[in-house]
Amino acid sequence: VQLIESGGGLVQAGDSLRLSCAASGRTFSTIAVGWFRQAPGKEREFVASLSSSGARTHYAGSVRGRFTISRDTATNTGSLQMNTLKPEDTAIYYCAAAEPRWSWTTPDTRFDYAYWGQGTQVTVSS
Repeated sequence: VQLIESGGGLVQAGDSLRLSCAASGRTFSTIAVGWFRQAPGKEREFVASLSSSGARTHYAGSVRGRFTISRDTATNTGSLQMNTLKPEDTAIYYCAAAEPRWSWTTPDTRFDYAYWGQGTQVTVSS
């Protein structure tokens, strides 16, 4: 599976951004997709995940209610809609794909994911 993120950029606090993740090699209906982020000097952390069934989502507490994960199986593209951005959201955002045993699971650790994109920078100024 190859993943390519896009949509990052520099925004002000309170603004919105939409990140995209284009997948090739597998369809999103057979994999779980997740988003992680890594800020300078910090470990990579979980942001959100979507089950391979498409029916279940899981969010980190810091983004719940502000971020929305989704996918478009027609274009095999995943998305992360980020609203009401805060300076602490500044990080490199990574799209990842997992092959879970069950279609309803929403993996939330980086060790669950075998495939990663190259990352896209999101910078939120105050």
